[in-house]
Amino acid sequence: MMIVRPIRSDDVSALMQLASKAGIGVTTLPQNEERLAAKIDRAVRTWRGEASREEQSYVFALEDLSERRVVGICAIEVAVGLSEPWYNYRVGTLVHASKELDVYTQMPTLFLSNDHTGYSELCSLFLDPDYRHSRNGSLLSKSRFLFLAEFQERFAEKLVAEMRGVSDEQGRSPFWESLGRHFFSIDFSRADYLTGIGQKSFVAELMPKHPLYVTFLTDEAQAVIGAVHPQTEPARAMLTAEGLRYEGYVDIFDAGPTLEAYVRDIRAVKDSRLYHASVQPEAGEGEVYLVSNTRYDHYRSILARASQLGEVFPLSAEEAAALDVAPGDLLRAVPLIPKENM
Repeated sequence: MMIVRPIRSDDVSALMQLASKAGIGVTTLPQNEERLAAKIDRAVRTWRGEASREEQSYVFALEDLSERRVVGICAIEVAVGLSEPWYNYRVGTLVHASKELDVYTQMPTLFLSNDHTGYSELCSLFLDPDYRHSRNGSLLSKSRFLFLAEFQERFAEKLVAEMRGVSDEQGRSPFWESLGRHFFSIDFSRADYLTGIGQKSFVAELMPKHPLYVTFLTDEAQAVIGAVHPQTEPARAMLTAEGLRYEGYVDIFDAGPTLEAYVRDIRAVKDSRLYHASVQPEAGEGEVYLVSNTRYDHYRSILARASQLGEVFPLSAEEAAALDVAPGDLLRAVPLIPKENM
């Protein structure tokens, strides 16, 4: 049985093991035990109500109950950019025109932006490669939507998700090589690591503040603006199916796209329903649902099958135990897969 639950202080060693498998590009899961311990502590303080809004972060772990092993992580930042600037590039257009010379040219440009300041963010998604099967990735990622649905008042109206951009097996980013390296004089992997451990001041100090003409970049760099790493394609497709969209913002280092949506418009949020739990001898059959309890400080989410639901959601004894619910307790559930994708 796989469950998603809040991160705990004793999960730090498991996160270090996951970080060792994450590689370059997963900036919110650095291979730094001190930073990971601080990340966990911030989440624990958030659940306890001890963190200010700019600090608040909800971090979740995917646990294999049979192995008692943490195999994945995901998180929601409550409000980005309130303690440190939140940077990305807005892809825009500048027009150069002269009636006298009969010249009219539209130039694609990159504008350094803080437009997403105060938004909530989906982040830190990583699943152990050995567990990338059996809908584990969908459970891990989408479990956050039921938490958002249940506790919308704790988050911003709008949500963003930064997608990992294109880089090769050696950690070389075409976009970085064509642009960032000229201003930072360090490797992409080093810049990526520094931002991952929270050292972001160099971005403000060194990044150009004026619009940048895309046509000045190499063809290879231009081609990856708004593109995702091949390993990130499934995550992008999943979020797009839930209603998040690319609105022309990209990462300043690797040009990966930022997806965004109003929380209320996300499919798994707006289509989720409350049910009363019932317990039956065997697991159900039929459609796969994402199911969670409604407890803020003891949140649990699993996958369960059901059909012809009314006011009651039937669970097996094992499923009820995983969710820590008793007959009659409230559940929130939504079909795992959008209807149009079935």
